[in-house]
Amino acid sequence: MKSLQKITLKVPFCENLDLFENLLEDVNETQTTDLELVNVLPDLCNVTGDPFRNLRTMPLQTHQMKYLESLDLSFNSIVLDKPCFWPTHITSLSLSNNNLGNKVFSFLSQYFQRIDLSKTGITGLTQEDLSQFPMLTHLFLSSNSIKVIPTDLSPTLVSLYIDQNSITSVSRESLAGLPSLRTLKAGDNPFVCSCDSYWFINTLNKSLLPDWPLDYTCSTPPSVADLPMSEYRTSRMSCEAWLQAAVALPVTMLIVLALCSAFYACDGVWYTKMLWVWIRVKRRGQKQANLLNNTTFRYHSFISYSHQDSAWVESKLVPSLEGAGLSLCIHERDFVPGQWIVDNIINCVEASYKTLFVLSNHFVQSEWCNYELFFAQHRAIDAQQDSLVFILLEPIPTNSLPKKFLKLRRLLMQQTYLEWPMDERKQQVFWVNLRSMLQVADHRILKDMALELAQSASLIPDDLVPLLK
Repeated sequence: MKSLQKITLKVPFCENLDLFENLLEDVNETQTTDLELVNVLPDLCNVTGDPFRNLRTMPLQTHQMKYLESLDLSFNSIVLDKPCFWPTHITSLSLSNNNLGNKVFSFLSQYFQRIDLSKTGITGLTQEDLSQFPMLTHLFLSSNSIKVIPTDLSPTLVSLYIDQNSITSVSRESLAGLPSLRTLKAGDNPFVCSCDSYWFINTLNKSLLPDWPLDYTCSTPPSVADLPMSEYRTSRMSCEAWLQAAVALPVTMLIVLALCSAFYACDGVWYTKMLWVWIRVKRRGQKQANLLNNTTFRYHSFISYSHQDSAWVESKLVPSLEGAGLSLCIHERDFVPGQWIVDNIINCVEASYKTLFVLSNHFVQSEWCNYELFFAQHRAIDAQQDSLVFILLEPIPTNSLPKKFLKLRRLLMQQTYLEWPMDERKQQVFWVNLRSMLQVADHRILKDMALELAQSASLIPDDLVPLLK
């Protein structure tokens, strides 16, 4: 029949019309002179003729074919031009091997249940494309250039053929949008064998895949290229972020707990506090140098303490500091005899670079210690310097502080203080920090004292004395 150039169809009982690879150009139902097919077999009608071009022509000629359900227009040169008005009784259409592109979906009927668009030049598929086919159950998209299966594709799809496309992975989310799916043919795609394909390889029910495992191979990375996907192995731990977090969190907590325990056991808190004291001393050194350029002192520090703590001061504090070359003012030794004690306190505080308080329960019970703290605090405010240094010889309960020492509580919250440790190893760190806090920032400070000592001891000739001035 390929010699026919034009045909006329009158096929009221035809259910399947196959125009596969025909040469039909136009189909006219009104003419009956060339060929009339009546009461043919109900399962197939094969017709050939001139080349078939415009898709719009076919729906117009099938409206009177009340029993026609399936139409095959494969291997033609169909052109998409104007909108098509398909009869409701046609539910299956094949347009495979026609160059149609992505816009073909807008030319199809909402009543279609089976659509074959294999090798039609489709490059992308969206949920909007299929939302206009509420009864679609079978979709064939083989041999196109589709890269991604979108999520929420179609809840009615039972069969989806998407093999020989450009899909790199099939995600759990995309198949979650296909709750009725029973057949998925997705072989011969350039799959990336990585964590993106972990779920597809290890978890997906393979009874959905009629072409598994023969048509599924790894394309990338190069290390596993051409490897069958069924043989690709990767751990769940390396691919599941929530599982990594579930394992990493308790491990991290255990490590932190172990480090904190070791830190506490090795007195890390105490050493950290001492380090912070040392850093603050270094940072303040430069600032204090500018304030003290025009000031001279006789002593590095005036020691304020209760006479009941004199044993510790005389046996521990004084030898350690004076042995390091620091000059100390101690009321039992350096107060001027016959002078009013308050004047002695004021003069010693003003003549000292720092005022060092040895705090203990005895200290807060001493009236004179309160005077010394009061004058030293006001001197620090007037001079705008950090001249107060506190040594906590023993713990002092807050409720044991008399009302007159309420300022001491606030000072301890604002000022850095050193705690006297019982451990001999820690005592070495204690003395280093204390000496750093008492060191004079400017080389001209204590110049008068050095000159006086040198002259009294006759350590230098008289002709060198002017050099010290």
